[in-house]
Amino acid sequence: MPALASRSFVDVHDIHADVWHAHALSHAALPVIATGDATLDAQLPGGGWPIGALIEIVQPPGVHSEWRLLLPALAQSGHGPVVLVGAPHLPFAPALAAQGLAAQRLLWVRTPVAAARLWACEQALRCADVNAVLAWLPQARSDQLRRLQMAATEYRKLLFVMRPAQSQADASPAALRLQLQPQTATQHTDAADIADGLELQLLKRRGPPLDQSVYLQARAGPMKLLLAAAHALDCSTARA
Repeated sequence: MPALASRSFVDVHDIHADVWHAHALSHAALPVIATGDATLDAQLPGGGWPIGALIEIVQPPGVHSEWRLLLPALAQSGHGPVVLVGAPHLPFAPALAAQGLAAQRLLWVRTPVAAARLWACEQALRCADVNAVLAWLPQARSDQLRRLQMAATEYRKLLFVMRPAQSQADASPAALRLQLQPQTATQHTDAADIADGLELQLLKRRGPPLDQSVYLQARAGPMKLLLAAAHALDCSTARA
């Protein structure tokens, strides 16, 4: 057995650039699309949402802030369909159009059956014309999510899966996983701004852990009015 002193050590500077160093953010091999927020882009491998990977978004009960987060990227994702599988509410078309996402691009798949939602997701990911898939899958298992991850990779699609906050304790094959909630109020923030501001925690990324939250600031006044109208519509629909 050779002596320990005779072992050679590799200088980290000699390692090929494609090899990811755990202390640094990965330079994503997959293409990305900008999130629309430079602060968030700076914390994501490659500088945006990965195309061809499962992105998991977990939220507390009753919170549905995914549109606030995803609209800028969806508007820039192309001109093809954006498929919504199991969306809890009908999206508010004027708010989408104000952010550049034409309502006619949306395909809404409604079914209460969990297996049917998974099947619809896979079929949408296989469709050449589809630009992105958004799925609400509260009951999906890790092996089922892995199938979607593989399909997103094979067909190079944007895939966002919305999950309840309690699922963050479960193992996930997602390449990127984050927790999303409305920004909490402080003495320096306006109540109208809080309704539109977001607080994100990166639960999983290819890179070092991020201990602090990432904050997305509120948008301009006209967009706040549209979002307020959308929220009122959601509330009235829920009561009905």
